[in-house]
Amino acid sequence: MESISIKNLTFRYVDMPILKEVNLNIRQGDYAILTGENGSGKSTLLKLLLGELSPQQGTIEVFGKDPSQGFSGMRIGYVPQNSITKNQDFPATVEEIMLTGLYQPVWRKKLTGEKKRKQIAQALAELEMQKFLKNRIGELSGGQQQRVMLARALVGNPELLILDEPSAGMDTVSLKSLCQVLYRRNREQGLTIIMVTHGSTRDFIGAGRFLKAEEGRILEV
Repeated sequence: MESISIKNLTFRYVDMPILKEVNLNIRQGDYAILTGENGSGKSTLLKLLLGELSPQQGTIEVFGKDPSQGFSGMRIGYVPQNSITKNQDFPATVEEIMLTGLYQPVWRKKLTGEKKRKQIAQALAELEMQKFLKNRIGELSGGQQQRVMLARALVGNPELLILDEPSAGMDTVSLKSLCQVLYRRNREQGLTIIMVTHGSTRDFIGAGRFLKAEEGRILEV
């Protein structure tokens, strides 16, 4: 089963082509890493996957649906690029940040307070961040903040996890924790992962597909 299907996708900003006739399938359970130079279209592709942009040509589907129409009924986790810098002066606690990852649409059965606390505790423990539950997010180091943002993306048990430069600003301990959690979630739960990075990929054990954005194409390497 395909989690992501991209066919003949073309996207340009005004007259500047960014992606040209891209074809790509990400199957359920894939762990894919996308690399490429700055400006090669990596982040643009993620914006298309998230429905923030729409292709000028071709199609893109996430779980068989056009992402520009929203993700109703789909469990998708997302960690944006530069999420650390956005948190420095944000007056929320780690617990409050985590609660936003458990938002439920009005039509879906609500989680009880006890269930929410349990899921939050489990997600934070997985990344060794449970003791910071009551801390303000801005009090944490960059690597700790990024681990919280990953825990937030995972707390709702997504089927698809989209990561944009998740290791940027991470210390060695946080990077090791990130890699282990991604490996375990992919292998044990079948979590589909697509991650963008311009750094080294050697630490990301378990990744099975490596893609490269180059001259408007997405190539398998």
